[in-house]
Amino acid sequence: MQTPPVLHIEAMDGTPRDLTLRLHQSIHDIPAAEWNLLAGNGNPFVRHEFLAAMEDSGSVGGRSGWYPYHAALRDAAGRLAAAAPAYAKAHSYGEYVFDHAWANALERAGGRYYPKLQIAAPFSPVPGPRMLLAPGLDMASLADALKIGAKQLKCSSVHATFCTEDEWHALGKAGWLQRMGVQYHWHNHDYADFEAFLAALASRKRKAIRRERRDAQAGLEIRPLRGSEMGKREWAAFHQFYLSTVDRKWGGAYLTESFFSLLGQRLGDAVVVMMAFRAGKPIAGALNLLGDEALYGRNWGATEDVPFLHFELCYYQAIEFAISLGLKRVEAGAQGQHKIQRGYLPSRTFSAHYLFHPGLNAAVADFLDAERPAIADEMAMLGEQSPYRAEP
Repeated sequence: MQTPPVLHIEAMDGTPRDLTLRLHQSIHDIPAAEWNLLAGNGNPFVRHEFLAAMEDSGSVGGRSGWYPYHAALRDAAGRLAAAAPAYAKAHSYGEYVFDHAWANALERAGGRYYPKLQIAAPFSPVPGPRMLLAPGLDMASLADALKIGAKQLKCSSVHATFCTEDEWHALGKAGWLQRMGVQYHWHNHDYADFEAFLAALASRKRKAIRRERRDAQAGLEIRPLRGSEMGKREWAAFHQFYLSTVDRKWGGAYLTESFFSLLGQRLGDAVVVMMAFRAGKPIAGALNLLGDEALYGRNWGATEDVPFLHFELCYYQAIEFAISLGLKRVEAGAQGQHKIQRGYLPSRTFSAHYLFHPGLNAAVADFLDAERPAIADEMAMLGEQSPYRAEP
């Protein structure tokens, strides 16, 4: 690593101040209290504990292709003024915002796309803050620092995936390319209970969900377990559920077995596992993380093929849990138009990209200019499939 650059940036009152950028190859190099002061409690995927569990379990680093280079901007007094969860990437897997075509185009032209600098929560298509700022620092300062850091690492580009809409607009003003995507989120309109939610649906949809729940629950005990309630047996079972899903989807097992138990230990009751038991034996589970306003669905799997059990654990149990806590929404992960009929409506997601190669940057800009209205049209079409009797 080279000597960290010193950035001369004006504070909001117009007075100059120096900010020093350092790229840390472990989240443990940054004190948890400092990091979490910027990250807050709203989204667990940028908390120090989550990122540390990724590293300590070997889910990132090693041969994973995700190499931590967490960005930290400190002021002249040494205080942490801004930070970002950052990784040098040797591939484009585990991101859920697909840029393989961009990589292929640059490499066909004789360029080199990897490594790239990824600002993200690894393996987690969960919208949330990516640019962690102390009061008084503008987004452009951290955006410029990340570009400097990427050049220092000889990266082709910087990508902030599943960022907030405010970050997306600010990064766009800073010259980054803007991309949109679609996920499916359930919104709580002050429902008293699950039956009140069902009452908001068209009769046919309501009957279908009741039938699915009846079939899924037959002969099973299903209950939510918080992180403090998950023991070695439950985590070992959940890892088998995770591997069964990976095997069915012909994917890669990005997350190691120890990741899940570390997550439970470090995030405690912010971890919520909807688990199904048959005669006392765990047969299926869905992992969620709890934020201030939302329940975030992540991984699911089963060792028995039970009709509609996926919908029960991932969608309906999550809705019941969210209603019980008065949460505003459930975000059930990437993809899946089938979620619409179960009350999860299309929502926009955001990412921002800075490409150093001028030719590739121009080509991708043209592509995104065409993609954004197509996404808007897709959302309008999907919205017409809403199962609600009237738009809530």
